[in-house]
Amino acid sequence: MSIARAAIPAQSGAPAAEAVRAVNEAAWGADPISLAELNDRSSLLTRFDRSYLVPARTFLRVAGRLTEAHRPGGPFRALAIDGRRAFRYHSVYYDTPGLRSFHDHRQGRRLRFKVRERLYEDSGERQFEIKLKGARGDTVKHRRTLTGADTPLGVAQRVFLADTLRHAYAIEAPTVLGPSLSTDYLRTTFVADGQRITCDAGLVCVDLGSHRAVRADAGLVLVETKSAGHLTEADRLLHAHRVRPAVFTKYCGALAVLRPELPANRWRRAAHQAFGPVSH
Repeated sequence: MSIARAAIPAQSGAPAAEAVRAVNEAAWGADPISLAELNDRSSLLTRFDRSYLVPARTFLRVAGRLTEAHRPGGPFRALAIDGRRAFRYHSVYYDTPGLRSFHDHRQGRRLRFKVRERLYEDSGERQFEIKLKGARGDTVKHRRTLTGADTPLGVAQRVFLADTLRHAYAIEAPTVLGPSLSTDYLRTTFVADGQRITCDAGLVCVDLGSHRAVRADAGLVLVETKSAGHLTEADRLLHAHRVRPAVFTKYCGALAVLRPELPANRWRRAAHQAFGPVSH
């Protein structure tokens, strides 16, 4: 069964053209790395994530430094699969009717989680994913592959969710979950030993309750640095270019602007930077 989709309203002009061009240019300017080698050198299913909203020109300068051939320790390399360097992602997030996941993140609860299905559109691969917070504030991802016959919240996935939450947090899984938000974007990934940088452009988020959509600013690249601990070279370079970490996640940031009645002050500043003013 294919992943659920909501209609995405048309936008005049080329959507997110500047950011899309920037991630493509950076990816094709780097040496390639295969998916197998990426998983071997930097799988990072348990990691610290830092998010940045980076102007496209600044992103190109930072990416250029990281992928320089003479970088100490070797250059960051771009993930390459079947001749592609940038990949289309479609995800659907699931939450309770009262948005438990959203509010647990808003309140900074230690025992918080997100549930989503992710489709890698270029390959057709589907993953059911559960993202947890570890004791140190790190992100811990659990996932299982979905086949064509699997439904996102079928029996096997609900058992997997229940077992994961029981083992990690000693809590029971919600009895009612439904699709709350979808995201679409283009991603390129850069890798060095123990470090990974994901760079997203053309982000579109759709509220699956109201079917309203928001698009990210055409000139911004959404960058996440992922490492096992300390600040990475990418973090330091971004800071040197006066780009600071943003309190932003795709799920919570999009809901903050799509549902202005929600108490979401911690995300509103970054969400408005990412999406601009939204009419309701």
